[in-house]
Amino acid sequence: MSQSDAEADRRERAAEAGASPAEPPEPTSVLRHPPFVLYWLARTLANIAWQMQAVAVGWQIYETTNNAFDLGLVGLVEFVPLFAFMLLAGPAADRFDRRRIVQLTQIVQGGAALVLAFGTATGMISKSFILLTVFWFGAGRAFEMPTLATILPGIVPTSLFPKAVATNSTATQIATIAGPALGGVVYAVSPVLVYALCGAFWLISVTMLGFMTMQRRPPSRAPLTLTSVFAGIHYIRRHPVVMGAITLDLFAVLLGGATALLPIYARDIFDTGPWGLGLLRAAPAIGGLSMLVLLARRTPDRGIGKLLFGAVTAFGVSTIVFALSTSFVLSLLALVVLGASDSISVVMRSTLVQLETTDEMRGRVSAVNSLFIGTSNQLGEFRAGTMAGFFGAVPAVIVGGIGTLAVVAACIKLFPELYRIQSFPPQRREPLDDAVVGGPMGGP
Repeated sequence: MSQSDAEADRRERAAEAGASPAEPPEPTSVLRHPPFVLYWLARTLANIAWQMQAVAVGWQIYETTNNAFDLGLVGLVEFVPLFAFMLLAGPAADRFDRRRIVQLTQIVQGGAALVLAFGTATGMISKSFILLTVFWFGAGRAFEMPTLATILPGIVPTSLFPKAVATNSTATQIATIAGPALGGVVYAVSPVLVYALCGAFWLISVTMLGFMTMQRRPPSRAPLTLTSVFAGIHYIRRHPVVMGAITLDLFAVLLGGATALLPIYARDIFDTGPWGLGLLRAAPAIGGLSMLVLLARRTPDRGIGKLLFGAVTAFGVSTIVFALSTSFVLSLLALVVLGASDSISVVMRSTLVQLETTDEMRGRVSAVNSLFIGTSNQLGEFRAGTMAGFFGAVPAVIVGGIGTLAVVAACIKLFPELYRIQSFPPQRREPLDDAVVGGPMGGP
């Protein structure tokens, strides 16, 4: 066959597959895909701002009240809007322009940071002022978290999706390294400057997203109904792998999270200042980023279920080691291992949930996923802070680590399909029945 005949045959096959013969070949790396690069940079900046603000708020409120319970209260106040609004965010992500939703939510979060800067500069800052602003911030994240998750499958080819998840997760890990360290150092210079930088970073992220193009749009402009709001829950219940992955992460984070208590460890146990808090918050990201670099280069394709459960087990064990340690260096190492195991869990869970979900349901399923996973962070902080207030920080963290191991054992028994899964599934494309999506076009 001549070269011209081969080219003609290629064009004919492309036309039969519904692709334009003029289309460029798919990139072999997500880093050569401009929409993904813009998405990654924007998410990195937004996450750095979030981490910087978390350090500043945690240190400021503990310095103001000197009460461990108030550290947990910050998590609870952020949880309330997440719980109230996130199920509405899913249908919104399936109906409207997902990029615009994220931009609006980041403007809200940037505004909250600037309000904290103003309050600190004018002396108006107080416990109530901080908590009210955190509630405002949480309302923005309620819509941002599930919508961000739905954007990724729309900007990268399906063949690159597992690597895109791993590479995308490096944005969080880089931010968790740079954000707390930067936040702690800058806070020591000026608390006002920390919040001002956070606001600026969110606004830059908004600008970057404005230049990003999406290749796939939400499939319908279905009317918002009560049935469509809860359709994500019904979908998850029908898919044991998705249900198991979300449940495992939900309860592991709810019980095992100890980040709310890091100000206590930094000041009262290790006798450091804000810089020590920044290092403690950055340590999990160092381990996480190292693991994500490996996963981005070579994503596991065998024994996915056992790897997921093994990672959560390591998360629980490292939590217990951190709780019992009286050495700052050993505690940092334990947090590094914790972050590495958490990164494996995040990549496995996120890839399974996204590939097991059809695009027309992705917003609503992501909303439920973000509701459970995201709010478990805030409730986990509240649990840790409440227990620390009654029993002390060390017992609170130990109980969380033991609880994580108990969750692993329970989920192996409850979700054997997830434990036995060997490889990532192809992306689901089959049509859904009306009972799942809430009637034709999402209606009743």
